[in-house]
Amino acid sequence: MFLRTCGRSLKFLNCQPLVRSRSIRFQGSLHGSTKNVRHSNASLAAVAASLISGIVLGLYTTKRLRSNKQTFPLSSITPLNDLSPPQYGTDEDFANCIKELMELLPDKSVTTTEVEIEHHTDNGFNPSKPLSHQRPKCIVYPSSTEEVSAIMQIINKYNIPVVPYSGGTSLEGHTYSTRPGIVLNTSRMNKILAVHVDDLDAVLEAGVGWQQLNEYLANHEGMENLMLGCDCGPGAHVCGMVNTNASGIAATRYGSMGSNILSIKAVLADGTVVKTKQRPRKSSAGYNLTGLLVGSEGTLAIVTEVTVKLQVKPAYETVAVVQFPTLRDCTNAVATLFKKGIQLNAVELLDTEMMKCINYSNLISKSYENLPTIFFKIAGLNEVVVNEYIKEVKKVSQDNDCKMFEFAKSEEEAEELFSARKNSLYMMLDYGYNEIDENAKMWITDCAVPLSRLASTLEEVKNLMSQYPLPHMVLGHVGDGNFHCDIFYMPDQYQMCKQIVREMTEITLKNEGTCSGEHGVGTGKRAMLELELGENTISMMRKLKLALDPKRLLNPDKVFKIDPLDESDE
Repeated sequence: MFLRTCGRSLKFLNCQPLVRSRSIRFQGSLHGSTKNVRHSNASLAAVAASLISGIVLGLYTTKRLRSNKQTFPLSSITPLNDLSPPQYGTDEDFANCIKELMELLPDKSVTTTEVEIEHHTDNGFNPSKPLSHQRPKCIVYPSSTEEVSAIMQIINKYNIPVVPYSGGTSLEGHTYSTRPGIVLNTSRMNKILAVHVDDLDAVLEAGVGWQQLNEYLANHEGMENLMLGCDCGPGAHVCGMVNTNASGIAATRYGSMGSNILSIKAVLADGTVVKTKQRPRKSSAGYNLTGLLVGSEGTLAIVTEVTVKLQVKPAYETVAVVQFPTLRDCTNAVATLFKKGIQLNAVELLDTEMMKCINYSNLISKSYENLPTIFFKIAGLNEVVVNEYIKEVKKVSQDNDCKMFEFAKSEEEAEELFSARKNSLYMMLDYGYNEIDENAKMWITDCAVPLSRLASTLEEVKNLMSQYPLPHMVLGHVGDGNFHCDIFYMPDQYQMCKQIVREMTEITLKNEGTCSGEHGVGTGKRAMLELELGENTISMMRKLKLALDPKRLLNPDKVFKIDPLDESDE
């Protein structure tokens, strides 16, 4: 029985004992002589002894071989309950890790000062706040891909959790140190490495801001008419824009960040450096690893370089402001324009409450009716082309019962008109602190639906908000079906606001939408992401995470749960 069981085990493990196999031949038959029986028994005993010694040696050898290799489950997904809690380094491991990092890096590249720790604990933009224990222990500032690689080799050696960080403008707790460890800040990696004017691309280090790039291009001869099309929040760096697939006002024309990337250089959890693609605009060479890293929020790799597409600034551009009686009239007009193929560089929706806020601010020279309003950016090769577009936009708007239509007659007027949309965040904050309460907070939501569902979704959201006593305003990147319902609440109304946001997201999902159009998931929307995609899809993501980061060191607990003991409802 022992031989039979061990034989099956050897066959399953596909290994052989390190002894020469013997061919067994029985002499005689059941009725043979005693001599032959004794000879057969002796032979059998010898063979059995040989097999047993071989099996023991084989199993010992197999154990030694397997101890140096990762055991990878055969399932295609990794459900959370299939995991054990992650095992991170001890206090002694952490101390040794920091010691090696300080020996590796120049002075002031590794810091544990209270000011730095506090700065990297919470950027002040996230509705949910880190718990008392969710603070990093150390901040590390690399200056190159090579340094990031060396840092990660040391971090991997000691099993220390690490949070990638750069611009620090995220809104969903992406940079919280849920497992107190190291924050790796790439903001000092801020060189523009190359600009290929004829190819319309640029190679950037992780800490380059999109505004920094555009200013650089504007001030260099031969590059003045180039820009990065993705224009998300001020202060954002390209690595973070990759990690959240950031968008912005110009996404209607140029797409989200993922549409503006040619290649990514990144460092994996064990320090391995990878490059996802070369610079051609198209490629069928292997997996789309660039796409895999876009939106991964630092959970798969640390982005250190990005090759981005550059866009050509419009030769001529103007702004039109159009007011409609209802939100449905707004979205119907936009849908008609898209179906006609009219080129629109921006399509921004502001609801009635947001227009009240703009009028309250007195930051623009005229006031508007408190009606749903769309701000269009219309561009073309020259003024003649743009004027023809304006005529068509005006006609479509009038067909959809617009109450007011105006467009800028000069570049200065266009700048002023669009400033009402561009500065809306500051106008909202000013309104909230002065008219609601100086202690009021603002929760910036982020949902997106197909354009055909936008009007009905916004109507449902409006009905939802009418059931609660919280002031709110809606902004929408209408061309993408992306909208933000920004809700004011007092600190003691946090749980109420959180419930509203969940119900709002459920309305969005019911309308075939997504829980995040551009802000990402972080820790704040993990439950909503699973509601949107389902448990199997999340388990597939978890499988990819563990394949690249088996120790779960990179930005742990973001996007989805990695610990079966994690009882958070987010």
